[in-house]
Amino acid sequence: MKILKRVGDVMKDDFAVVDGLITVAEAIRIARDKHIKALVVNKRDENDEYGLVLMNDIAKKVLSQNKSPERVNIYEIMTKPALGVSPDMNVKYCARLFERFGISRAPVIDNGKVLGVVSYNSIVMYGMLAD
Repeated sequence: MKILKRVGDVMKDDFAVVDGLITVAEAIRIARDKHIKALVVNKRDENDEYGLVLMNDIAKKVLSQNKSPERVNIYEIMTKPALGVSPDMNVKYCARLFERFGISRAPVIDNGKVLGVVSYNSIVMYGMLAD
């Protein structure tokens, strides 16, 4: 089996970039409205890095800790820097990178701009078989 698909071929381009100062409650509303499972947290300036918040981060760091989603800001629970991947990366190497770093999704970044989000799910569903 030879996999030639690239991350850019399988990434989801329906994503949201949010400010780290928004509350978890606002983040949940955005994710629910857009039907997405992760939010990219924007850079504060050109010297900063992107962050990432998954819905399971919210469950682990807010819900299970009995914290109020209206009182916790995204920057308090995000992963930063987010491990970004190139749209030109082979999906096989992206899966290996996910395994090595224990992550399940990553922003796809090209020339400092977020193009989408790639996940194990999108790699398997759209990257493993020939069309």
